[in-house]
Amino acid sequence: PPSTAASLARRRAPAAMSSVAASRAARPGKVKVAVGQMTSTNDVEHNLATCTRLANDAKAAGASLLCLPECFAFIGARAKEAQNMAEPLDGPLLQRYRELACDTGLWLSLGGFQEKPEGYDSDPERRIYNTHCVINPAGELRAAYRKIHLFDAPFVKLVESAFTLPGEEVVACDCNPVGRLGLSVCYDVRFPELYQSLKFGKGADVLLVPAAFTVPTGKAHWELLLRTRAIENQAYVIAAAQAGLHNEDGNRRESYGHAMIIDPWGQVLAKLEDPIGTGVAVAEIDVAARLGELENKMPLAVHRRYGVYGGISGSEEALQAAAALNAYRDEVDEETRALNG
Repeated sequence: PPSTAASLARRRAPAAMSSVAASRAARPGKVKVAVGQMTSTNDVEHNLATCTRLANDAKAAGASLLCLPECFAFIGARAKEAQNMAEPLDGPLLQRYRELACDTGLWLSLGGFQEKPEGYDSDPERRIYNTHCVINPAGELRAAYRKIHLFDAPFVKLVESAFTLPGEEVVACDCNPVGRLGLSVCYDVRFPELYQSLKFGKGADVLLVPAAFTVPTGKAHWELLLRTRAIENQAYVIAAAQAGLHNEDGNRRESYGHAMIIDPWGQVLAKLEDPIGTGVAVAEIDVAARLGELENKMPLAVHRRYGVYGGISGSEEALQAAAALNAYRDEVDEETRALNG
């Protein structure tokens, strides 16, 4: 017999379909977005100057959103440097980036800020958050996502949990000219459940993956992972990147670069000519038209079987997806039915 969830979903089918239709109707059309690439150091002023130049370049190119990478404000050359410079989100350093958003009229995705949490002084390890912030053109903090998956990989000499606290919340936010953004940071990209939750649970159509990927893992997996997240979620992916050697007199940390913008079919729309250079790449995206086209051809959102393999099973979104699937099946034309038996 049908499950209670399935029965309830069928009863809610009209409401579910109207919800899907309303969501699609609210999607924005064509807009330019920019992805940034840079080589941060342990000099806060140097990094701010670089970010300012990238923001001005993005504005000159007609972009509405600029995505900056993880550690945009600071990358330490030695142990404890990042913890020592960390600030709360209402501190003076992030305030300067809010002013940058105001000055340029851009939405800014700040891909990973060293946030000092409450209780920092009582933590013997002085751990901080790796926090992805979204700032609107009025300089307001619209979202803050604290990185959930910490990169503990001694083979590349990084153990992030030694100085970072894990986040506990999946975060999406509305960016009026671009669409609904799904926030993540770097190593998160290896955990597809997060992006499925952002897309199918929170309605994000543009997934942000700012990173400071290591060179060995970047060569092996960076573009493959990004394109996969775009395809399996039918979403745009904007992946800002750190690139090159960050210091010569300390840990000699080096990042892979290769910042890019990817469409929901997995096509790379834009990337820098120099894969480890500093600059921006700009692409025009069309959330309403492109996603509408792909979802009509292959409606992944309504084909998902949460009741079988879990995920956000039992949530309102899952019930709506199940209801929409029933309605979708009822609307399949006779020619398609004949071709498929």
